[in-house]
Amino acid sequence: MDFLRPASWEEALAAKAEHPTAVPIAGGTDVMVEINFDHRRPEYLLDLNRIGDLSEWEVGEKTVRLGASVPYTMIMENLRAELPGLALASHTVASPQIRNRGGVGGNLGTASPAGDAHPALLASGGAVEAESVRGSRMIPIDDFYVGVKRNALEPDELIRSVHLPKADGPQQFSKVGTRNAMVIAVCAFGIALHPENRTVRTGIGSAAPTPVRAKEAEDFLAAALDEGGFWESGAPLPPSVAKQFAQLASGACNPIDDVRGSAAYRRHAVGIMARRTLGWTWESYRGNPHGTKGGAQCA
Repeated sequence: MDFLRPASWEEALAAKAEHPTAVPIAGGTDVMVEINFDHRRPEYLLDLNRIGDLSEWEVGEKTVRLGASVPYTMIMENLRAELPGLALASHTVASPQIRNRGGVGGNLGTASPAGDAHPALLASGGAVEAESVRGSRMIPIDDFYVGVKRNALEPDELIRSVHLPKADGPQQFSKVGTRNAMVIAVCAFGIALHPENRTVRTGIGSAAPTPVRAKEAEDFLAAALDEGGFWESGAPLPPSVAKQFAQLASGACNPIDDVRGSAAYRRHAVGIMARRTLGWTWESYRGNPHGTKGGAQCA
């Protein structure tokens, strides 16, 4: 195994172009586990730790540009107001040591359906900035996951950053695991209310071959909120709305049975998380209809 250590982004792109099979490593929290257990033996490792701007972020008027290597700890400490759903998800990632090293770019590169960042990214919306020596492009987050542990990157591309809209309404994240820390999600659910355009977005993790959105549930809830005048009134949601939303979210799953949980349990748990996170986000919206407040909650 050869170790490539570029000193600049341009050198990294050149190395990736010359060695398309090279596996990028920054935090290494996924890659090193696979190597240590001999599940993966890449010909080249491409170390990105010397490239400083991958660990930087920029808050704009409408969006946040999040470098691929920004650690989860930094998201929790600095971007809770702008990206509340992702900050909540970051809290559930492994241990403090892993949160200090791992970043969203690694989750995206691995593209595991169980990655903790994915439901929050899908619920938020936005795009992945990919770059190669041929140029750069923005890949909508909805189009990024193409199969089990497969993403939309070309062999010579690297993830430079993620562009996410600043929250204009409450966001929440919930995760079921076999214990409270250092655990791969049995399933996870993220939700974001977008009052500016009166839409709802969701994200489901570890309950389908890829991270997915519950689009029928989103459309149903957005219509119910609009037709019932709830955006304006902030009135409590009828239990029937929450129940239907939960059922539609559960129906969006396509899970498997494995050592962490059965398919039936995952569908059931996603429905429970959908109902609970809807309740948390709506109560937050009712209390502060023009803000983005929300508290950390885990199922």
